This record gives sequence, C-alpha cells and structure tokens, in this order.
Amino acid sequence: MFQVEAENGAVDPWQTGILLAFAYPERIASARPGNNAQFQLANGKIAQIGHRDDLAHESWIAVADIDAREGMGKIWLAAPLNPRDLVPLVKTKEVLRWDRKNGGLIAQAEHRIGAIILGSRPLKNYDRTKVKEAILEAIREDGDLLLNFDEETLQLIHRVNALRKWNQDEKWPNWTVDGLCESAEEWLSPYLNDIQKNEDLKKINLKQLLIHSLDYELQGELEKLVPEKLEVPSGSKIQIQYRSPDEAPLLSVRLQEIFGMLETPKINQGKIPLLIELLSPGYKPVQLTQDLKSFWSNGYFEVKKELKRRYPKHEWPEDPIKAEAVRGVKRKF
Repeated sequence: MFQVEAENGAVDPWQTGILLAFAYPERIASARPGNNAQFQLANGKIAQIGHRDDLAHESWIAVADIDAREGMGKIWLAAPLNPRDLVPLVKTKEVLRWDRKNGGLIAQAEHRIGAIILGSRPLKNYDRTKVKEAILEAIREDGDLLLNFDEETLQLIHRVNALRKWNQDEKWPNWTVDGLCESAEEWLSPYLNDIQKNEDLKKINLKQLLIHSLDYELQGELEKLVPEKLEVPSGSKIQIQYRSPDEAPLLSVRLQEIFGMLETPKINQGKIPLLIELLSPGYKPVQLTQDLKSFWSNGYFEVKKELKRRYPKHEWPEDPIKAEAVRGVKRKF
C-alpha cells in the first residue's frame, strides 16, 4: 500500500489514491473478476499485484509504480481508491462494433474510464456511416469467417491469379482471401448499407461482386481465357478445377464421355493444357494425363482390361477415338 509519513502523522492512503488518479488517470485500475489480484488499467493493460499485498482485494486502486512488461505487468506500488471519487473522470462513449460471436452489430453507449467499462446501455439512434466502418473493421479481422468464400468464389480467385501469372502484360489483380478482406472498403463497401447480422454478410454474392470489380475489358477476357466449364464430346459441361498457378487446371471426367477427343484441351488461348483426370463409370479416378493421344494408344487398353469386368454394361470400344461419347450406359434398340 502507498503510504506517506507527514509531520502530523501518516497521510490517508485514500487521499493518496485520488491524488494519483487525477495526476495519472491512465493508471487508474479496476479489479478483474475472480480472486486473482489482477487489475485492468485505464490504459488498457493488465497487471497483477502480490496476493499477500493489502491491496490485492481492493476493487479500485491507483498505480504509482508498475513493471510494464509484455503481457501481465507487475504492480509494485499503489494506493486504494473510492469509486465515488472517480465520478468526474467517467466519460460516455458511443460504440458501434460488429460482434461475430453474438451475431451482428452492437450499438451502445459505454460509461468508462479509459479502457475500463463501467456499464453500457443500447443505442437506438446512431450514425449509419459508423455502422459500415464497424463492419469493415470486422471484415479486416475475421472476413474469412464472416464472408461466404464458397468454392465458386475460391475458383474465381484461382482463375484470376492464374491469369496474372500466365499473362503478366495484362493488369490482373493479385487476389487472396486475406488481401480481399483487408481491402474490402475498395470493392465491398457499397454493398454493406443494409447489413445488420452475420447472416446478411453470408448472403453477399462475393463471386459476382469480385467479377464486377475487374476492369470491363478483363471481365470480357475472364471466361474466354479461363472458362469455368468445358464441353466434352458427350455434350456434358464439366467443371474445370483451378488450383495454384503452378499447377495445371484439372478436368475430372468419366472416360466414356471423351471418346473421340484426340487432343488434350487447352485454355488461355491454347497455351495451357489441362490435366485430365479420367474417371471410371463410378466416378473413381483411374488415370491422370496431359497426353490424350498417347493414352488412347496405350493406357486405355490397360484400363479397359481392368474395368470392363466391373462395368460390363458400359461401352469399352476397340477404337475409342472413333467411338461415340456417352454420358452413361448406351441404350440398345
């Protein structure tokens, strides 16, 4: 405890506390919940006093000497405080923040001394522009959880990043989930006006917004250079799986659907061959190739020998290049 000897006896420690509080308001400290001798300071830091110290069980203290180490500080010298004496230091602050765990916007007036919150009440009227600021701040911190980065959106990101590497003379952006969250104000801000809950954020179609954020010319080039799907000889439109720019895009397709396809399909104006993942009629991977011509001449007959017994109703022609591509079992009339 902070105690000073005066000519007429010891100075009242409570008076010492109030003097310290007004001289150094950032060192006012409130006991944290639990019997742990820990205090939160008005400057936002957490510190602990010795458990055997007379002040360990006080609810309010003013700190005179502290070891301001990283994490938990150590209080060496302090004096007790009467909370009634702190009334002149209490300020009311309007706070708008997004609480991901509780599902949305928190708007409240907080009564506080620095970082120490004494109480709060809900705000009915508040500045709508500050709501958007609160949402953007939350997205910068937890956007990967708040926004719906679904598979279609991630595929778009992979497509754009691939074009950025393959066509360096064009102005394709460098997109990552973290980077997009950090720069959300640039491309997402106009669509946040009516957002109130986590569910509202999840409903935003990120894929469409990101496409519209591209220059008009790049929007036109996107589907032409890196299409989402490829039509195969059976007539099916098969999803292309884009991965990192260092990996060839993957086309997973049942073998019978590409009978007659001699050349490995390519994208990006014919510069990038796809990696073909050939599937059994039961959608099980059987082979990877970037050389269909070689597969039809060699690997196909080994695959046919292995799978024909398991899938006898499906087509296994002797000449797959001239055979008709089919989606399932070919009907016999």
